[in-house]
Amino acid sequence: MQEKSNVFISGGSGLLAINWAHTIRQKYDVHLNLHERIIKPSGINVCNNDLGSLNDLLNHLEKINPVAIIHTAGLTNVEVCEANPQLAWHVNVELSANIAKAAKILGKPFVHISTDHLYQGMNANTHELEMLSPINVYGDTKAKAEEAVLQNNEHALIIRTNFYGWGTSYRQSFSDRIISALRGKKEIILFKDVYYTPILAETLIFTIHDLIEVNAQGIFNIVSDDRISKFDFGIALANEFNLDKNYIKAGFFRSHSALVNRPADMSLSNNKVSTLLGRKIGTVAEHIKRLNNQEMEGFVKEIKLL
Repeated sequence: MQEKSNVFISGGSGLLAINWAHTIRQKYDVHLNLHERIIKPSGINVCNNDLGSLNDLLNHLEKINPVAIIHTAGLTNVEVCEANPQLAWHVNVELSANIAKAAKILGKPFVHISTDHLYQGMNANTHELEMLSPINVYGDTKAKAEEAVLQNNEHALIIRTNFYGWGTSYRQSFSDRIISALRGKKEIILFKDVYYTPILAETLIFTIHDLIEVNAQGIFNIVSDDRISKFDFGIALANEFNLDKNYIKAGFFRSHSALVNRPADMSLSNNKVSTLLGRKIGTVAEHIKRLNNQEMEGFVKEIKLL
């Protein structure tokens, strides 16, 4: 039997890394790099390398010789970033620069996961060439991270996105929180004045691997084909999962002055990636239907046990 190639993924206990590992483990030997939280997913290798140590990274990466290095680690909580800007800088900028440098030294394909929180939120379906104008610490450090990654590795593949998928016992995704509330017959408030282009984690992962296959470099938005409000996303979930949408109550971000400022429109255009790959990425409705199928197929069971 042919030996499987290795893939290294940082941020190993995070939602995206966990979904990534379970999505590709039949094709690749996945090496999840953990930090503080220790998990033991079935059929997946775990390691504990210091992302701040170039030598530590190089030693491990040379041993496993991965065909791709995926950097999903980051401080993504907007409130925590605002309260701890130095920590946000260290995790989002410095560690990203270090692992990008390691990948460059080893000549390995490198994927850096960015965000859609990079603009003021005044325009819809923003493209990759739009000038960045973040309005909070999280967005600023992610913008600086992109710059640092490219300074250390000009061949990097940077992905701007906003994903959802099945979460673990210790961390729910946005879709998890909505489905859980509706199944528990609890009200949930979702904003009608915040727009984005959410994508299913599985679709995001497959699309990134398609880009790796064609040796893509630079910045790509990988998001769904359509723009939607957080409220309407919740309604779409309720309809697909046959749940009572009356428990979803409309809220407005502009009325929540206590929250850290966020862009009202985070929607991105996926025309660049669609054109390169010669296909559509998929609509929100199509991705939500696949989310439902994942649950029926049992994909979610192992993840929720972690």
